[in-house]
Amino acid sequence: MTSGRYTVNDVMTKTVVTITLDAEFKEIAAAMEQWKVTAVPVIEGEGRVVGVVSDADLLPKEEFHDHAPGMIEQMHHLGDIAKAGSVRAKDLMTSPAVTVKPDAPLPQAARLMVDRHVKRLPVVDADGSLKGIVSRADLLKVFLRADDELAAEIRREVVNRLFPVSDRVKVNVTRGVVTLTGRVRDATLVPVAARLAQSVEGVVSVDCRLEGLSSA
Repeated sequence: MTSGRYTVNDVMTKTVVTITLDAEFKEIAAAMEQWKVTAVPVIEGEGRVVGVVSDADLLPKEEFHDHAPGMIEQMHHLGDIAKAGSVRAKDLMTSPAVTVKPDAPLPQAARLMVDRHVKRLPVVDADGSLKGIVSRADLLKVFLRADDELAAEIRREVVNRLFPVSDRVKVNVTRGVVTLTGRVRDATLVPVAARLAQSVEGVVSVDCRLEGLSSA
């Protein structure tokens, strides 16, 4: 990873377990178990993503088994009943798949996951071909950035740009928590510095203790 605005391409998993439209139920379940994943993209042709089969798509079959005759109407959705009787990916998958582009910023991917209630997103190029997959856990990777790396970026991208050399601003980062201390000539820039520091990828929180010279 490099400093700056991180994109999906920086954190996604590039080796992806996939299935085809004709993959059968047991084959899909076995692949999920073998590779310890909870969803697999469904592809056709040269790798174009046409859907996703998740563990949630497979569960209706188990739920179907638990219903006594005459109790099928208690299943949550008619779609669940259809999936309970399906044996191939083309009938089990959720389609169209919710996807994201490799150059999408991480906040955009996170918002898409929340809005669409999904735990992972296939990453596709302009033609819809699979390039990787990004999960909620992948989006958290930026918080593993070293404290020294975060401090260096904040000094370079925030402190050096907002405050002249004559201002004395110290940056300390401990476990992702940024502390800004010192005295600056323009007190109106203090909240700006706090916001910009918070926007740096990997920052957990910011404790801004900067003071204007006039307050001394």
